[in-house]
Amino acid sequence: MFEKAYEAQCRATKLAPSSVPHENQTLALLALTLGSFCIGTAEFASMGIIQLYAADLGIDIPTATNAVTGYAFGVVLGAPLVTLVAAKLNRRTLLLCLMGLWVVGNVLSSMASNIGLFTVARFISGMPQGAYFGAGAVVAAYFFGAERAGKAFSLVMTGLTVATIFGSPLATFLGQTLGWRNTYLAVAALGAVAFLALFLFVPRSEALRGGSVVHELSALRRWDVWAMIIVAALGISSIFAVYAFIGPLVTDVVQLDPSTIPLALGVFGVGMTAGNLAGGYLADNFAFRGLVLGYALTLAVLVVLSSLGSHAWVFFPCLFAVGAAMMAAIPTIQVRMTHFAPEAPTLMGAMNLAALNVANALGAWGGALVIAAGYSVLFSPLAGFVLTAAGLFVYAVTLSRRAVTTPAE
Repeated sequence: MFEKAYEAQCRATKLAPSSVPHENQTLALLALTLGSFCIGTAEFASMGIIQLYAADLGIDIPTATNAVTGYAFGVVLGAPLVTLVAAKLNRRTLLLCLMGLWVVGNVLSSMASNIGLFTVARFISGMPQGAYFGAGAVVAAYFFGAERAGKAFSLVMTGLTVATIFGSPLATFLGQTLGWRNTYLAVAALGAVAFLALFLFVPRSEALRGGSVVHELSALRRWDVWAMIIVAALGISSIFAVYAFIGPLVTDVVQLDPSTIPLALGVFGVGMTAGNLAGGYLADNFAFRGLVLGYALTLAVLVVLSSLGSHAWVFFPCLFAVGAAMMAAIPTIQVRMTHFAPEAPTLMGAMNLAALNVANALGAWGGALVIAAGYSVLFSPLAGFVLTAAGLFVYAVTLSRRAVTTPAE
């Protein structure tokens, strides 16, 4: 889905195809994918076990969302800062440093004795995420060259998608059976395996050396990049206004057994994967249609979920539909950002992840406000409705002309 955007990135950065043997390239890409799988599993599992750590730390659900917000702010601040500070660092070295920091953050999460320390640990865990995906995009482009760079990066991103289907539900189940602290220890152990795989299989190469900080920063002078970041941060938040409260929605609203929570997470993940496939087609063939359709459909589903979501036969299809509709919009955001600033591939990849995690924080915060005001958790999706509607409005007043003046690639 990102083929054409990342072809542009490769041309801008003059990355030539790698001479690394095909089987070694495959192992390196699998190592990158394993890293993104670990990161996605820990991020989304935190929402599936929110009731567990809230009870253990003696806090209510709205307060517990501070940890989710802390992680999101770690990504938001870490994405540009880490990318710029490490701009001249070899991408292989950078990936190893980032995965190492991520492992440390998750070990600290398992040891936290109160919500303050836990939030700090989640903040540390979030800092490497954006830069990891930005650097991973450059490494993938090195292996496959301009003509296949998008497919390579899509493979790396598959780890994050698969995490929503398998990793997060399994980690949630582990937390329910062995305790939430063991969830973070388990993903940290898997992260250590990913670190070893990156060390062994990503080649040492001067072609992966870093670039100029000034070169990367030049992209941030473009208003359309910032407009897209705002549209993404507002609009995508509705995913997290639902996902962050899946546990309470399943047990308190639909009144199902807690053992059903991993199933709900899996349904959401399958929807995200399906939307990802449709969104890739829309992003490659239209300028902004994927964003508009995705946001509009999400708004409609959120209304149905808040109205009839206490019925299981409505709740589960709505979970699938919210994930699918919003993921249909995300590829368009990614592709447009890279077309707006193709000369800064690492930073654009990082900023995209930063925007998604601003959405994470906004969605969790908005839903928590609704619950803290005394409303049922069933109405937390309405906070997402307001935020996504705001994102669609910002698009209409800032970027809608681009849909006419930018031809479909």
